[in-house]
Amino acid sequence: MGYSAVPKCPPRGRGRDSVWQTPDMLVEIETAWSLSGYLLVCFSAGYFIHDTVDIVASGQTRASWEYLVHHIMAMGAFFSGIFWSSFVGGGVLTLLVEVSNIFLTIRMMMKISNAHDHLLYRVNKYVNLVMYFLFRLAPQAYLTHFFLRYVNQRTLGTFLLGILLMLDVMIIIYFSRLLRSDFCPERVPKKQHKDKFLTE
Repeated sequence: MGYSAVPKCPPRGRGRDSVWQTPDMLVEIETAWSLSGYLLVCFSAGYFIHDTVDIVASGQTRASWEYLVHHIMAMGAFFSGIFWSSFVGGGVLTLLVEVSNIFLTIRMMMKISNAHDHLLYRVNKYVNLVMYFLFRLAPQAYLTHFFLRYVNQRTLGTFLLGILLMLDVMIIIYFSRLLRSDFCPERVPKKQHKDKFLTE
């Protein structure tokens, strides 16, 4: 592609190896940089590539098309940090969703085990709601607000804004499914697609 995958460390990062030692990465989304943040983005992009290939190779494309759309958009965003060393902070912020995934996974495992009436499930559904707001909705809203400044520009930021807006729609849809399933179960359709991402 004509770009080196090994970035020249921008001055703001000062070569620090930890996101915790580079708090400006959470504010200077475009220019802040740290080695740990960069490696995290690289690792995450590799995961999305691997998972995409696995879905296609296993013949699950139709059942998991939402995963594929999400992965392709995520890879497009992460590559900006890998090849251009820009918006690494934004990539790190988007990965805060993994905190919420812990409780979504607990929820899924308990649903598979038919433990809907268990106390842990009832507690987890409220914790899950809070974590979804703190680590999915809030960071997405913050990033969307930041990237809206690029709306009239033909830049990498405009491209990332487009990806972000599509992810916003997906996250809101998933949130509505979560609310309907755990707090309004009487409104959940009887026939559901078992392979659908974040099913009721």
